[in-house]
Amino acid sequence: MTDSAVSDSIQVQSFDHITLVVKDLEASRQFYVDFLGMEHVPRPGFSFEGHWFQIGDQQIHLILEHDQSGKAGNLDPEQNTRTHHFAFQVNDAKQAYEKALSREIPIVSPPKSRPDGATQTFVNDPDGHIIELCSLT
Repeated sequence: MTDSAVSDSIQVQSFDHITLVVKDLEASRQFYVDFLGMEHVPRPGFSFEGHWFQIGDQQIHLILEHDQSGKAGNLDPEQNTRTHHFAFQVNDAKQAYEKALSREIPIVSPPKSRPDGATQTFVNDPDGHIIELCSLT
């Protein structure tokens, strides 16, 4: 890319949020708050139901599936690590895996080492969205 192309680009400043459509707000709240430890924060008074969760400077926005939303969940039938997913850094991916097992959270992939030395494990949220939990240990 040339210097003029870079100067003509929008120049994204930061990542703001991910929005997911879900079928059950309470089951999703339990996953994102009780399991992952995110903070449930107030959201504006939209005309549809949802929840917002804070992660550092970013957020996860959940929209309850309705007649004007997209479909809830992961629509990709391939439940593997090489499909649509997003990742959260955690203190210990192996410990996260053990906690997921104890809470009967669906596992997509047990802990394994990435080529960069990090450890990763993959789980499903209540709607089947694939989430990577990764750590440097």
